Amino acid sequence: MSTSSHALPLAIVMNTGSGHGEAGAARDEIARILDAAGRPYRFFPIDGERDIEEVVGEAADHAKSNGGALVAAGGDGTINCVAGTAWKEDLVMGVLPQGTFNFVGRTHGIPADTTEATEKLLRATPRDVQIGMVNDRMFLVNGSLGLYPQVLEDREAWKQRFGRHRIVALWSGLATMMRGYRPLRIEVSDGTQTRTLRTPTLFVGNNALQLEKIGLPEAEDVRRNDGTLAGLVLKPIGKLTMLGIMLRGALGKLGEAEQAVSFPFREITVVPKHHRHAIKVAVDGEIVWLKPPIVFRAAPRPLRLLTDGERQPGEDPG
Repeated sequence: MSTSSHALPLAIVMNTGSGHGEAGAARDEIARILDAAGRPYRFFPIDGERDIEEVVGEAADHAKSNGGALVAAGGDGTINCVAGTAWKEDLVMGVLPQGTFNFVGRTHGIPADTTEATEKLLRATPRDVQIGMVNDRMFLVNGSLGLYPQVLEDREAWKQRFGRHRIVALWSGLATMMRGYRPLRIEVSDGTQTRTLRTPTLFVGNNALQLEKIGLPEAEDVRRNDGTLAGLVLKPIGKLTMLGIMLRGALGKLGEAEQAVSFPFREITVVPKHHRHAIKVAVDGEIVWLKPPIVFRAAPRPLRLLTDGERQPGEDPG
């Protein structure tokens, strides 16, 4: 690409529903900083009137035709959609975090503050970043089957009623636990060995910071950026034990729980018992339906993510 990364035109996909602040104010601040720097840009808003993939596709076409970068301004779901398109189209990607948890931004030293993030974007250069795949879907943070997708669905319903706050996410998760859940019956194969499991959930992580926060030792494996992902399954447990597991995760001690089994891997194939049709899968906080077998692996090539190089992947800016 002939254009310097410090002068790339920016096609900014902006989710007007992400984050706590007013999306309009964030957009104005981003525009102010880019105008002052003389950086070419164009906004592509996700406002509910059009499908998100249609908006991202239009932004990608604009970025390609102008030799620019595709930028996601939103939460992990928006970032996931933009990342999948950027990867498929081999475009450089930028991130302006606007979401609640911001695992992608925090992992790569991108601040949640709009002003700071935009200023860093102006001096950022592309860095290769590992992304995960579940069948043909990309994920930067995690993918999962079973209980976790149900927790996410319930969380979204709670957020619609009570707002997008961490405490709302916590209470919605507790409510899902207490209502009860149906364990998964799955066959899991790594190509050499197949195991039949009965578990509340199968969780696959690609974000070293998130894995570190909940206390899984596989965070170091994922941080190497060499195609290794982290898997987690829970043994069949009751409601009270599940609440204890959640507490351990919140305290960063999930890896110490005897009911939690975690492992590094490069590829696993999951075949749900009694599920011949599509099964619910959570991908970076979004719910999708995928047909078995469900294959988790790292993408065969990295995503080119714009970062300013001030922090190494996995470090938490706080």
